[in-house]
Amino acid sequence: NERAGLHIHSNEIILTYSLSRTIENFLLHAHQREKRQFHVIIAEGAPHFGGHVMANKLSSKGVRVTVINDSAITALMPRVNLVLLPAHAILANGGVVAPSGSHLCALSALANKVPTVVVSSLTFKLCPMYPHEGQDIMQDFVSPAFLGVGSESDNVDLICPVHDYIPPELIKLFITNVGGVLPSYVYRLLSEVYCVEDP
Repeated sequence: NERAGLHIHSNEIILTYSLSRTIENFLLHAHQREKRQFHVIIAEGAPHFGGHVMANKLSSKGVRVTVINDSAITALMPRVNLVLLPAHAILANGGVVAPSGSHLCALSALANKVPTVVVSSLTFKLCPMYPHEGQDIMQDFVSPAFLGVGSESDNVDLICPVHDYIPPELIKLFITNVGGVLPSYVYRLLSEVYCVEDP
C-alpha cells in the first residue's frame, strides 16, 4: 500500500476489474494517505458482479467511481491511463491466473498502449507452476445454477469459467509486498522462495 503514491498520480483514470481487496486498499491508500484525486472505472465482472461491491466501497470513501459493463472495456480503454488487475496466482513464467474477464482488460490495454499492472501479495500468490502444468487451475468452472441463470433447452450449454490466464507479455509490472517486479524477474524470486529439491 505504501507504494501506491509512486504509481498513482492525480487526475489519472484507472481501470480495474471486478472485486479485489488488495486493489481496493491500494487505491484507498493513494486517495487518503497520499491525497491523490483520480477517477476509477470498474468493470462489473459479470456474472458475479463484484465490481458493484468494490464501487460502493470506494465511493463511500470519496473516490470518484464509474461502473461499466464488461463489454464496454475496449470502448473506454483509450481514455484510461493505467489498468490495475488482481491475481489469483503468479506463475513461474511471470504470467497470472486472474478473475475471468481480466484477459480482455489486458489485451485491450496492450492495443491502446496502456500499462497493465498487477497488484498482489507475492508471498501468498507466487506459484512454482508453469501454465501448461496448471490446466486444473485455469479450468475451474462454476455451475450456472449457482449464478442464478439457466436454460430451458437441453441444446444450450452455459459455461462459467472462474479464471483467466494472462501471459507475461501483457503485464508491465507487478506491485507486490516486496516492491515492483518485472514479469521476467519472477523466475529469480521463485529460486529464493522455493527449493529446487522440493517435490
